[in-house]
Amino acid sequence: MSKPQAPNAAATARVPAARVAPDLIHNATPGLGWYTDEILFGESWERPQLSKRDRSFLTVSALIAYSFTKQMTGHFNRALNHGITPTEIVEVVTHMAFFAGWPCAMSAVSVMQEVFTARGIGPDQVHHSLGTAPPPSGSGPAFEEFTSRVIDGDIWQRKELSPRDRSLVTIACCMAQGTLGELPAQLKRGVQNGLREVELLEAVAHLAFYIGWPRANAVRDLVVAAVKS
Repeated sequence: MSKPQAPNAAATARVPAARVAPDLIHNATPGLGWYTDEILFGESWERPQLSKRDRSFLTVSALIAYSFTKQMTGHFNRALNHGITPTEIVEVVTHMAFFAGWPCAMSAVSVMQEVFTARGIGPDQVHHSLGTAPPPSGSGPAFEEFTSRVIDGDIWQRKELSPRDRSLVTIACCMAQGTLGELPAQLKRGVQNGLREVELLEAVAHLAFYIGWPRANAVRDLVVAAVKS
């Protein structure tokens, strides 16, 4: 296969980015390889409006929300390289069970453990607590009770993630799954937990590469409204 050409004349003046996409991608779909290296990782991941740690939180959460297990290995490793601790990764998976659904979290566990094993990360390096939800009251509708007792009373109070980072991964999950009815409340909570306007808008731009432009476009107006309110 001939060497791919840059998409336009202006691109020929670019300083080549580091090669990230594997040979399979470059050989089979040269354009996708070019956009992966030059635009996704060469530009989006390098923008200063969000730290690479935050970008890894967003990306890992979106992959778990979609159960994209084939992409998780690389991004779990990238997250560790960007300063996210093993404890925080375990907590993201736990948190996502409630916001993306149990099957999504369960699918991520084996990939996470494979990454930990390959890097020599053992149980002694993960400081993870059990839940502290009180026993059920036995009264009231089940959904409302679980929401109050387990989600608000336990999950959001756990110390393994900061409130800001917990909001970040929750917002990423809502964006990825397109739960637009839930997103405004989570955006408001995120602002209260310390997420800034520039960070939330940058999160949309970053996640567009992982959730697709149509879905990112659908959530952008909600983000703008949330940060202006």
